[in-house]
Amino acid sequence: MNVVNDEANLKQALIKDKRFDNLFVLAASQTRDKDSLTKEGVEKVLNGLVEEGFDFILCDSPAGIEKGAFLAMYFADRAVVVVNPEVSSVRDSDRILGLLASKTRKAENGERVKEHLLLTRYSPKRVETGDMLSIADVQEILGLDVVGVIPESPEVLQSSNAGVPVILDENSPAGQAYTDAVARILGEDRPMRFTTVEKKGFFSKMFGG
Repeated sequence: MNVVNDEANLKQALIKDKRFDNLFVLAASQTRDKDSLTKEGVEKVLNGLVEEGFDFILCDSPAGIEKGAFLAMYFADRAVVVVNPEVSSVRDSDRILGLLASKTRKAENGERVKEHLLLTRYSPKRVETGDMLSIADVQEILGLDVVGVIPESPEVLQSSNAGVPVILDENSPAGQAYTDAVARILGEDRPMRFTTVEKKGFFSKMFGG
């Protein structure tokens, strides 16, 4: 909001990540009214970031289909739609996909935002017991292939509490799955992991491992 209102320039507002020289964060306001941000204001910031030479600009959207989500998606070239394998989440994602196809700048110009579906909090065990939608169920309902499947993992909450992205935990299945998803979005072909129940070996069964 400071940049939008000419109270600061981008160089003053961008926060450089301590771990990566080429990663910067532009924080949203926690105090201004949510209606303070406008389409014109977002466009001004995005154009400024392009002029600064950034290769990728990631706009993190609030959940749901209110103004914040609309502003995040309007100028998008591509969208990563995050969905949990639950009916309510899939239904919300279907509405988001509808907005991406009709309410973006690309849609107004007769083009289409490239869509990626990211399935999170996935538990193969719960799918087997019928307590959770399968990957195939989600893909069939939304008509879109998943670009990544993130397994349900306690490391995600631990990383969040520690303020460290789980993708930096190379030993975590969730971290590895996020790395795979990013690679696929960038055009790499990687096999989908952590999508089936791991079968126990003979000795694991014998000794309760």
